[in-house]
Amino acid sequence: MRLGLAALLAFAATTCAGADPPQFTAAELGRIAAHGPWPLPWTADPGNRVSGDAAAIRLGHALFFEPRLSANRRVACASCHDPARGFQDGRATARGLVAGTRNTPGLFNVRHQRWFGWDGAHDNLWSASLRPILDPREMGGKAARVARALRGKSALDCHYTAAFGKRPDAGDPELLVNVAKAIAAWQETLVSPATAFDEFRNALQRGDAEAAAAYPAAAQRGLGLFLGRGQCTTCHAGPLFSNGEFGDIGMPFFIAPDAVDPGRQGGIKRLLASPYNLLGAHNDDRMRDDPTRSNATGTKFLRAEHRNFGEFKVPTLRNLTLTAPYMHNGSIVTLREVVKHYSELDEDRLHADGERILKPLHLAEAEIDDLVAFLESLSPDAAPPAPIAPPAVPTCRER
Repeated sequence: MRLGLAALLAFAATTCAGADPPQFTAAELGRIAAHGPWPLPWTADPGNRVSGDAAAIRLGHALFFEPRLSANRRVACASCHDPARGFQDGRATARGLVAGTRNTPGLFNVRHQRWFGWDGAHDNLWSASLRPILDPREMGGKAARVARALRGKSALDCHYTAAFGKRPDAGDPELLVNVAKAIAAWQETLVSPATAFDEFRNALQRGDAEAAAAYPAAAQRGLGLFLGRGQCTTCHAGPLFSNGEFGDIGMPFFIAPDAVDPGRQGGIKRLLASPYNLLGAHNDDRMRDDPTRSNATGTKFLRAEHRNFGEFKVPTLRNLTLTAPYMHNGSIVTLREVVKHYSELDEDRLHADGERILKPLHLAEAEIDDLVAFLESLSPDAAPPAPIAPPAVPTCRER
């Protein structure tokens, strides 16, 4: 069944007997449409020459689960990024070789991000994949250890050689970067499926009232709050439900009695000092047809400012039910508590300089229920989706 705009507006106000979904305006219907379609189309990473390469993806998948890369041979990328938990670990803060201070983010749809990490200290996925391998608090990896792990299994040795045109050598200054690029190539395949919200959004787009009626009234009301009084789309925009930038939302940034987490300000300083940023020699965009290395433009003009202190990344809202606890420090356990944080926001905790976007919403309990129902509809109904199996590499035998 196909409906005109007027019929869709009337439909939104009358579906689901016993409930009162909002009557979305034409502008709101346009904003709903802007959160899709999902999934986004594939685009290769110009800074990673093995992006999309079958051998690199196969290698990256194996290395993601390989504990021999770590100093104690017990910590792998998957130790914190557990596929069964939406590539998170369920802890407030991550634990590698020692306890960390930030929450582990999920990895689904990570290839669509612009900055990586809660503080954006990386401007590309392969650099963000290299950091935990080298970090003495997380894996404490070394080139010699990584080379032994690769050459200790004939399939890994073969995949590396097929992807990079040479065997893994501890003396090769590109070894660890290549390993990180392979891991990044596999992470690029981690795409979450469409959700109940996506089905509702698509039904509205094609004018299918019967399909749109399956979206719960509570989620519709929550969506109305999300678009309207909450003004959540200011930061949680687009198909990823994130603008990819950073903000101060009034969360404490003390990590010890005498220590603070500077957030984005510290992240910018680390990014600009990193030899693995897109301005450096490891960016493969210099090997492509574009001599301007346009993928580094954002980094080139980046500067740390006072207002960046205590800002943290605006996370995607997709797959929220899989990635509790929440916030950069994992201090909020449930989605309901997240919504209550914004409902009861302490404005005194926000930066005094610049434009203030956030105001306490003062939501009623029923409104909190509705907003939670909407947020839950941004996650798959079933268990975490299984990652796509890495492609076979005919020239390499697995063992």
